[in-house]
Amino acid sequence: MQGPHDPYIRVRAAREHNLRNVDVDIPREALTVFTGVSGSGKSSLAFGTIYAEAQRRYFESVAPYARRLIHQVGVPKVGEITGLPPAVSLEQRRSSPTSRSSVGTVTTLSNSLRMLFSRAGAYPDGAERLDSDAFSPNTAAGACPECHGLGRIHRTTEELLVPEPALSVRQGAIAAWPGAWQGKNLRDVLDALGYDIDRPWRELEQKDRDWILFTEEQPVVTVHPVREAGRIQRPYQGTYMSARRYVLHTFADSKSPTLRAKAERFLTAEPCPVCRGSRLRPEALAVTFAGRTIAEVATLPLTDLARVLREGPGDEPARVLTADLLARIATVTELGLGYLSLDRAAPTLSSGELQRLRLATQLRSGLFGVVYVLDEPSAGLHPADTDALIVVLDRLKASGNTVFVVEHHLEVVRHADWLVDVGPRAGEHGGRVLHSGPPERLAEVAESATRRFLFESGSGPRRPVREPSGQLVVGPVTRHNLRGLTARLPLGVFTAVTGVSGSGKSTLVGAVTEELPGVERLVTVDQKPIGRTPRSNLATYTGLFDVVRKLFAATDEARARGYRAGRFSFNVAGGRCETCQGEGFVSVELLFLPSTYAPCPECHGARYNPETLEVRHGGLTVADVLDLTVEAAAEVFAGTPAALRSLAALLDVGLGYLRLGQPATELSGGEAQRIKLATELQRQHRGHTLYVLDEPTTGLHPADVEVLMRRLHDLVDAGHSVVVVEHDMDVVVGADWVLDLGPGGGDEGGRIVAEGTPAEVARAAGSRTAPYLATALGRATGGSPGPGAVE
Repeated sequence: MQGPHDPYIRVRAAREHNLRNVDVDIPREALTVFTGVSGSGKSSLAFGTIYAEAQRRYFESVAPYARRLIHQVGVPKVGEITGLPPAVSLEQRRSSPTSRSSVGTVTTLSNSLRMLFSRAGAYPDGAERLDSDAFSPNTAAGACPECHGLGRIHRTTEELLVPEPALSVRQGAIAAWPGAWQGKNLRDVLDALGYDIDRPWRELEQKDRDWILFTEEQPVVTVHPVREAGRIQRPYQGTYMSARRYVLHTFADSKSPTLRAKAERFLTAEPCPVCRGSRLRPEALAVTFAGRTIAEVATLPLTDLARVLREGPGDEPARVLTADLLARIATVTELGLGYLSLDRAAPTLSSGELQRLRLATQLRSGLFGVVYVLDEPSAGLHPADTDALIVVLDRLKASGNTVFVVEHHLEVVRHADWLVDVGPRAGEHGGRVLHSGPPERLAEVAESATRRFLFESGSGPRRPVREPSGQLVVGPVTRHNLRGLTARLPLGVFTAVTGVSGSGKSTLVGAVTEELPGVERLVTVDQKPIGRTPRSNLATYTGLFDVVRKLFAATDEARARGYRAGRFSFNVAGGRCETCQGEGFVSVELLFLPSTYAPCPECHGARYNPETLEVRHGGLTVADVLDLTVEAAAEVFAGTPAALRSLAALLDVGLGYLRLGQPATELSGGEAQRIKLATELQRQHRGHTLYVLDEPTTGLHPADVEVLMRRLHDLVDAGHSVVVVEHDMDVVVGADWVLDLGPGGGDEGGRIVAEGTPAEVARAAGSRTAPYLATALGRATGGSPGPGAVE
């Protein structure tokens, strides 16, 4: 046992997920980077063991109520950890922000701005001073009463509600009404109220049409249903609801995405006529600072907001509050996010942007003596912005903190004080610490997959640049920071769209639609989750589980018991565990903390009841199959072509390490994207397809990037087109065509700075991508390892 001033965090016998009794010592108050191929166990060590143990100790130190929950949440599988300070986790998949959440609320900059307007704003003569809450659209004191602080109102029209006026109400003229019994009920109520439901809609009087569609009244009448043969239908009391009221009620309150989507077809969204989209009451909009309202200030990019704050009045309250705001804005802009505005909705941000916003907030918190555990903070960052990220990580360390980073970006890896390399491969072929020490010593570890990329240059012969088979004209696009931009994307080749964060890359590729001339078939693969609960997983999303259930239903044991394929579904009653309803997890509500998922106390995560688990296929239960990795499953189902097709596609995109039943809540954005790509690749298609991918290498070790790129280049060789938004210069080097946007982010971007082959763009003046691309080209051809390389 080490003394109280031991400078190391010492982990002994870590066995979480695929870790194999790992012992490792990591220095405190240093920047430590965890590396290894995807699925090697680095996140299991950093998050699943070290951070989880710190969280457990925090729970132990608080109320008995919280301590009781530890048994539900579970304890990490580790012998002991000594020298562990309190920990803060900044994981990418942790947050699911609401539509009212924004850059301002995530960073708490909105609170300070509201205080500034409340205390130092210019009020109209005679106006009462407002509390800071009155400047928030999320409070009753500040929200516009017309749109309830949303800034938009939903309206509907007769043309939307009744698309075919030649039909009568009985024939379904009111398309917005529900189907089945509920729609028949509304028609019968209308009939009982004395309206003619058999005349064509267009022949009804306008006042009757307006009442039927738009009335706020809800009269109750006795309905005498028309008798149907063999059925006795008694009179009942029916309540009328107008078409508009039904649509608005469904859109606002329905929990069903399908019903909401249907209701939305009959609505138009437009800026609120009262607040003109500002979301605030008139009293708040009458207060200004430096001649601008709080709504106007919130739409400015943070770099412009800082300038406006400096131009404001210099009295004491204003000076103190603006100094605090400017210092906090500087931290956000330092992380390459100066192009964001405070009112930018959080759901429109990438996971990397969200994580860096939270990182900026932590920098200002003034904590010290803490372990920060970060999950790929470089995700979605241009190489130019990665330099700024490294400065921020150094500042966290300089404040007396320990910084753990799970990372694949080689510049961040080279900058580390200490390197923990886990491997050598994924899943059961990994789980060992191959190296724990200074980065340069990794050169001596022959079995490390990271070593080759960190120390060797030259990636073999480069493929010749392909000739395009045509071109796709996109635009003119006017959205976000793109102002009438027209771009030409070559077809039949591999195109990389580059540029700093916020330059407009995702906006441009988002304008590619199937309607454009030259697009026969479009496949867009984004990083949105494949599901938001543990119920959705890899096997169900790819369709693989349908095959597995049929295999189990075909066994002798299942046939003898009369079990069909549905018995082996955890989504329907019968075969599943009813305690967790087949999720394998139960949600644990924590007071004052985010709720978390814990293994089901009844089935212990198996998802099924004991009777279902008595049926075996090849010696495995259905729960055992869900626990297999893709790689292991490919061996088990080698003789089943339908299953093997899905598994081979997943292996092709480097996901062999994932478990078939891995809940969607545990997948990163990059993993979700590659699952979607694999699902698409297993479909048999003829004809030309355009594949559009937004940062497909996010979360991938360079060795896994090679596997994925081979698969994407195979698609191009087969006659398809691939367009990727990408920051990894080693990927861009292998492209046939590069489209570089910029030169900066936000208002400073949105233009095509350079386009051409990688070699041509690398020589372009005024491009922030060019110098990094030139360095990568030098490495690829066996030149220098590039700036920052470890000698």
